[in-house]
Amino acid sequence: MAYSPEQARELALSALIWMTEDPDLIQGFLGATGLRPEDLRAMASDADLAVHVLDFVLQADERVLRVAQALQIKPEEVMTARTILAGPGSHGWSID
Repeated sequence: MAYSPEQARELALSALIWMTEDPDLIQGFLGATGLRPEDLRAMASDADLAVHVLDFVLQADERVLRVAQALQIKPEEVMTARTILAGPGSHGWSID
């Protein structure tokens, strides 16, 4: 699927909402980013937060598979959305 920046942010927001349903997962995200729960509310529509959410998901194959299943998307769509938001090559990889 081709994503617009808005659709990529929506995917990231959906992934964030999904993470909040797992206390260990959201605590891991908060710990990794240094954010607090109130920061998430204030930054929910911020493109930078969206990239951080997708980066966190992409750090572990299991997370990618779980979020893809929960959001009913293909696993590779997580990286596609991240690339749309941050730009090609921003993660050291390129999309064909």
